Amino acid sequence: MTARTPNTAATAAHERLFPGHVSTLAVTDPELIEYFDNFAFDEVLRHTGDLDERTRLMTQLAAMIAVGALAEYRVMLGAALSAGVTPVQVKEIVYQAVPYAGMARVFDFLHATNDVLTDRGVELPLEGQSTTGPDSRMEQGVAVQKRIVGDSAVEGMYANAPAATQHFQRFLSGNCFGDHYTRTGLDVPTRELLTFALLAALGGADSQVKGHVAANLNVGNTRATLLGVLTGLVPFIGYPRTLNALAAVDAAAPADDAASSKEEA
Repeated sequence: MTARTPNTAATAAHERLFPGHVSTLAVTDPELIEYFDNFAFDEVLRHTGDLDERTRLMTQLAAMIAVGALAEYRVMLGAALSAGVTPVQVKEIVYQAVPYAGMARVFDFLHATNDVLTDRGVELPLEGQSTTGPDSRMEQGVAVQKRIVGDSAVEGMYANAPAATQHFQRFLSGNCFGDHYTRTGLDVPTRELLTFALLAALGGADSQVKGHVAANLNVGNTRATLLGVLTGLVPFIGYPRTLNALAAVDAAAPADDAASSKEEA
């Protein structure tokens, strides 16, 4: 029987990201690994546009948190660190996931991250990245929320929320935006790409995905960048969630014919 191995390009990409690592699945499931590696580490990478490798890896890590892929996350975290994603950036990815995936999902990933960083000789805790405190988180949170979502949208959410649910709006402003988006370590456009990846991978959050497509555009990310992120997620989150997120991109950021032709090229 002919040995089943990934193609040359996929093998080179795999070796760059996982130097010296031989997957046990390549022995037990060679056909699947051939398909997957050729797809994830060659074909997909030819269609991510101008999305740089580090950003692609960061959004993939965020998506793996959202789907609960702890073992795969550990492997890809090593690849991300080897590719130049910094320990601070890694921690910020995990922290950014908390308001979207919830601490119940993120808890194990935080410990796994700490384990991987410690094994690599990184001393914890890292330097703090928080820029707000109890007295400033709400004000600064509303400010960054309006920058991302838009003044009228934020004001409308407060105006339209019944008195019994006003606290959810305050939670969003003070906790989601005030505690998280105001942190240093990652800029706001990168945080929005991570949020897009998290929401796309979660599934069942179609309205939030659509809202954060618009938010990404508000902070300077482009349709092409969002498509690059989704392309990189396909092998890890599957087609249904990817295509649902693609529909949100098409709805919020439709392509004109010229742009569409460039994307397909």
